[in-house]
Amino acid sequence: MNNSRVAIIILNWNGWKDTIECLESLYQINYYNFDVIVVDNDSHDESLEKIRNYASGKIDVKSDFFEYNPSIKPIKILEYTKKESEHLKDETKFLNLPSKKLFLIKNYANYGFAEGNNIGIRFVVNTLNTNYILLLNNDTVVDQDFLKEMVNIGESSTDIGIIGPKIYYYDEKNIIWCIGGKIDWKFARGLQIGINEVDNGQYNEIKEFEYVSGSAFLIKREVVDRIGLMDKQFFLYFEESDWALRASQKEYRIVYAPKAEVWHRVSKSGGGITKPLGLYYITRNRWLFMKKWANIKDYSIFVIYQIVGAFIFPLILSIYYRNWKLFMAYYSGLKAGVLSK
Repeated sequence: MNNSRVAIIILNWNGWKDTIECLESLYQINYYNFDVIVVDNDSHDESLEKIRNYASGKIDVKSDFFEYNPSIKPIKILEYTKKESEHLKDETKFLNLPSKKLFLIKNYANYGFAEGNNIGIRFVVNTLNTNYILLLNNDTVVDQDFLKEMVNIGESSTDIGIIGPKIYYYDEKNIIWCIGGKIDWKFARGLQIGINEVDNGQYNEIKEFEYVSGSAFLIKREVVDRIGLMDKQFFLYFEESDWALRASQKEYRIVYAPKAEVWHRVSKSGGGITKPLGLYYITRNRWLFMKKWANIKDYSIFVIYQIVGAFIFPLILSIYYRNWKLFMAYYSGLKAGVLSK
């Protein structure tokens, strides 16, 4: 059995129902050497109270993916503010705690996906002696063997730095959402491989990609030590692609683990291009990403596309979704992206 230690970071923002379902699936996996860190991004619902109640066994989690297991409760919670978490340096205080425990870090601002996860990563790097760090969206449910399969792939070669699972839609259990991605450098978008395909075994082999989804992103601790944390300026969207490219620069491979399975409620927080928040950051971050990574030819084509699309795309979106806030969100993101350095 693989003994590599994994720290699992889950970012919560006003989403306690999804978070406790994710946690319950995690605490039932067939892997024992892991720690769970929930980073709350200044939620204004009942998230903190509900997560505490779940850990104490007061909430019976309902799910189509598993049977609730009361025997693994209570789960010991260790709570810290962001500031407190950054000053912890010694793991010895955790050595005599139960194996089923939960670290809860409370932010007093919404730091977004990138920096919110960075806060958890700093805690792990400073405090826990782990071999891997897994970023896991709170709106996911995991298969019992998912972590074992991902770690096994990681341990198979020293040049594998990042591993991703097979991700399905939560509401369509056999429809693939993503197995990995490649970057369309002329349009600054990620192309998800396998999206909307019925899983008939066509992706049952290990594959390499330019990036894997940030919703379930396993990275070796040594890679983090070499390339640093995620770039917090992205805030939301494109951060995992940037992180993966930085790992590739150090000659690490990004690999898909076909036997590791995760189910994902897609775009619960940002909403993608259907919501003003998501559209703003996708539009802005395309420019940040391309300025940082694209060659001159691809960047020139991208700029032309953006000029043409600026007169058409936001209008179509606003009419289709009947939301004129999308119109302003697009142009706010465009302005911020163009003026970014």
